[in-house]
Amino acid sequence: MSDHKHGEMDTKVQEDTFSGFMTWVTRTTIVIILALIFVYMVNG
Repeated sequence: MSDHKHGEMDTKVQEDTFSGFMTWVTRTTIVIILALIFVYMVNG
């Protein structure tokens, strides 16, 4: 079994996944807020 060496793991895939997730969350949040504002203005 090889010894673990701190800092040698390639984390590019994990960073890309997290970046994509944060982009999705941000865009989804903006769409939800805009939908709530639209519903508020229609039903005013």
